[in-house]
Order: sequence, then C-alpha cells, then structure tokens
Amino acid sequence: MCRSRRARSCGPAAAAGIGARERVAYVVSTVPVGRSDEDGASAVRPPNMRDVARRAGVSHQTVSRVLNDASAVRSDTRDRVLSAIEELGYRRNSAARALVTRRSRTFGVITMPATLYGPASTLHAIELAAQEAGYFVRVATISGFERHALTEALRWLEEGPVEGLVVLAPLLGTAAKLGELWEEMPVVFVEGATSTGLASVSVDQVAGARAVTEHLLEQGAGAPVWHVTGPADWVEAQQRVVGWRSALADAGVRAPDPLPGTWSPSSGYAAGLDLARRGDVRSVFVANDRMALGLLRAFAEAGVRVPEDILVAGYDDVPEAAFYSPPLTSVRQDFAGVGRHSIGSLVDQVEGAGTAGRGAAVLPPTLVVRQSSLAPVPRRARRSGAGWAPDEGVTPGRPRPPAGHDLATPS
Repeated sequence: MCRSRRARSCGPAAAAGIGARERVAYVVSTVPVGRSDEDGASAVRPPNMRDVARRAGVSHQTVSRVLNDASAVRSDTRDRVLSAIEELGYRRNSAARALVTRRSRTFGVITMPATLYGPASTLHAIELAAQEAGYFVRVATISGFERHALTEALRWLEEGPVEGLVVLAPLLGTAAKLGELWEEMPVVFVEGATSTGLASVSVDQVAGARAVTEHLLEQGAGAPVWHVTGPADWVEAQQRVVGWRSALADAGVRAPDPLPGTWSPSSGYAAGLDLARRGDVRSVFVANDRMALGLLRAFAEAGVRVPEDILVAGYDDVPEAAFYSPPLTSVRQDFAGVGRHSIGSLVDQVEGAGTAGRGAAVLPPTLVVRQSSLAPVPRRARRSGAGWAPDEGVTPGRPRPPAGHDLATPS
C-alpha cells in the first residue's frame, strides 16, 4: 500500500506500467490547527468547518450556508465567518463537497509523456484554462494508446472522479480505440482527427505546412521544397505532409521523396547529412524545430550555408527558434487557444449547454519568418493568401512581406 503523498502512480494504473499522476490547478494550502485528543496528546491537523464555527461563534450549519453562498445569512454573520476562514486558512474539502453536490469539478486528461514541445505546451495550456474555469485537472500519463493502457487510465481517472475527459491523441486511431472503452462522459480530443462526431480541438496543420512551403517556393524561385517528416503514426506529421504536397502540386512542382524523421534532433541531423550530399537541394521544410536544429548542425559540418545555399524552415516555433544559427523560420501554434477551447468544450458539455462543445474547433497557425528562409537576393514574391508574421530574426535591410496575420483555414 502506498503511503507517501508523492506516490502518485500506485494501484492498478501502476501495475499496468502507467505513470498516473494528479495535477491540481489550484495550489491549496492550510494552516495547521493545534488540538488535544481525548488522551491529552497534542496533534496538528488542518482546520475544519467546526473550527471555523467556533472561531466565528456560529453553528457549523451557518458556516456551510456561507460557503454555499446562501442568502439566508445576515451580513454581519457572514463577515465573521469569512474572517474566521481567512484567519484559520480553512480550505473546503473537495472530496466531501463532491459527495454533497455530486460535482468533483475535476477534469481528467489522458496523454503520452510530455517530452515534446507541442504536447507539453498543450498540457500546460489545458491546466491553466481549467484553473481559470474553476476546475481541477487529474492527469494520466501513458506510454502508448494500447487497449490495456487506456483501460487502466480510464479506471484510474474514474476513481477521482472526473466529470469530463481531455485526450491528447497525437497517434492515428486513438479516438477509435478509446471509443470502444469509454462510457457516456463528456470528452474532447486534442489533435486527434476524429470522424466519430465527438468534440475535438486542433491546429490546422495542413494550412501551416502549406504556408511554409509556399513561402519557401517564393524565396527559392520555384525550386522543389524537400521535407523531413515526423513519425508516420502521428496525425500531425501526416497532416503536414498533406499540406506540403498540396502546396507543391498547386505550384506545379513535383514533390521529392520525403525523408523520415522521429521528432528528434538526431533524425534531423541524419536527414541533413543526406541532403547535403545531394548537391541539388535548394530548400527544406522540417516538420518540427528540434529536427531542424539537427539539420542545421549537419549542414554546418558539411559546409552548407543557410540561407545562402539552402533555405530552411521548421514547425512549432519553439522559444529557442529565434536564437538558432541562423534564426529559424517556423510555424507558430496557438497552444493557449487549444487549452481554452478544450476546457470550454468540456464546460459546455458538463454544464448542460446542449450540443454546444460537441463540434470540431480548428485553430489557425501563424507563419513566423526569420533569416533561415530568406533568400540572399530578394526575388519578386508571388501573391498568396497565406498570412505570415515577421519576427526580429529577419535580417535588417531585407524587404519584408506585408504585416502578418493568422492563416485562414482553407476551404
């Protein structure tokens, strides 16, 4: 039996190899209250409702009415109770409150280990959005979306209990697998393209890939844009391939064979060595910034200059992208918006807004242009409907395209 409060992965979830942990959107602190038990031994415990009642000189029922914001409490009594609550540092027991109200005000999140920038940023945004909406967050981290892992994650979350579920579902087929297991509970999928009619929130990866490919075509005078992909079983990686191919097809340019990547700098480095040896590469779109970092390292070692010899752009716009050498053009995703829409969808479903929150929300990305993709000799740019946002990484003195705006979702 796990006795440590820090041992968050005890029980059936741990037995299945699932690292399940609970994240609370509020930091709850209590001031211990000293008391003596029947044997006279001193003990320290958090203050409870009866402590507040004694301090305020009222019954514990009156304290309960104040906490529930009942109107049948005189203002001077309410003030005394609130003062006692503040003096003692009393915090209401959420588990006890859930028994009375049948509301835990807790949402569950199922996610893979958040070691990548995108998933980690999305999870953080969900936690902040839940806090703003007055909800707690309980997170189950699983190593993969196999049936047994999903089963144990759902079981652990239901013990919470949780009122709704956010699934960070980057892998293909996750929605279908979970749909076989979950019972009737409000749910929203993040970045998991679903055809199940369930609520989903995502960034338009196709639009982002199209925009960056069109930009590289413009700067490279129409030369083919090569692509280093993400893992084949990731929804986002596939959608970025679709956007890249469609931009090339619309420009009448044949798509070169894409180079496989794993989201890691090492896979970008390997792809960079391959491309440097070819000698005919003019521009490269890399499916995330971490792989772009490895590619830039490979190009530097091979004596390939960026952007003089090859133009390079990434995806995600990690905070370090502006400090790469050279500063990296990238596609910025609205992770804060993903968090707000995800929690908003659950709140609408939980609090009875009918069919509200059941649709698919697709957020536009923004292309951020920096030095890595700007051709040394300015070329006349094709007019394009894709928006972009210039960044401080753009070399001073070079012509800038019009001021940036969010990319419109393609029709």
